[in-house]
Amino acid sequence: MMSLYRKYKEFTMIPESIFNANIELCKEYRNVPGCVVECGVWKGGMIAGIAETLGKGKNYFLFDSFEGLPLCTEEDGLGASDWQKDVDSPTYFSNCGADISFAERAMAMSGAPNKQIIKGWYSDTLPNFDFKEKIAILRLDSDWYNSTMDCLNNLYKKVNQGGIIIVDDYYIWPGCTRAIHEYLFKNNVRDTIMGTYPNFCYIKIGR
Repeated sequence: MMSLYRKYKEFTMIPESIFNANIELCKEYRNVPGCVVECGVWKGGMIAGIAETLGKGKNYFLFDSFEGLPLCTEEDGLGASDWQKDVDSPTYFSNCGADISFAERAMAMSGAPNKQIIKGWYSDTLPNFDFKEKIAILRLDSDWYNSTMDCLNNLYKKVNQGGIIIVDDYYIWPGCTRAIHEYLFKNNVRDTIMGTYPNFCYIKIGR
């Protein structure tokens, strides 16, 4: 049988070990009531793998501009600015832009019937989006400070007790790290940042 990673390899830039670690973590929280949300989809391979793993009983929501990343800001550091300027870098991936059709195809391959792909900038799509249920798993792959903060401000309090927030760029981009710490501090949130997985952390909601 083809491995899950091989099935979705063309739809993700995430290395196999990290892809599999995301899957295994989500399995641990599969029984938490609520939907699954990903902010920062690219071609949809990671969320499609999660959807195939967790099954048809969940609702899946995919948020992305599908136009690439916004411009980084001072909070993101010089490394982010240098990366965004280096359009010939093998890790540039067209500024992380991809047509929405890739995510549509990946989610179709997952077999998940209850899915919605929301195109646009987080500042436009997240504030008024009407979730009909709490979020069980929220996966943030939003890179920059402002994008991560938009997600936290609009979605953190919608995550169910016992659920998790996976933060893909916590160890990669300082703006993302800063946004996480600032949000937790300013809102007096005492949830625990867990850092036992390779290259990403997650926040466990509640005790």
